[in-house]
Amino acid sequence: MRLIGIAVVLGGWCITLAGLLMTSTVVARGVIACVGIGVSVFGILGVLNSYYLARAIWKK
Repeated sequence: MRLIGIAVVLGGWCITLAGLLMTSTVVARGVIACVGIGVSVFGILGVLNSYYLARAIWKK
C-alpha cells in the first residue's frame, strides 16, 4: 500500500507538470494543476494515511 500511495502522489505531480506541456492557456493549466494537486492530496490523505493508521504505534 505504501508504494501505491507514493505512486499516486507522484502521478498527481506528473499530471500537474504535464499540464504545462499540454496547453498554453492559463485556464486549462489551472484546471489541470488543480486535478493533479487533488490526485496528490488523495494519495497522501487517502492511501498513505490509511496505511500508517493501520500500523500505528498506539494500536500495538
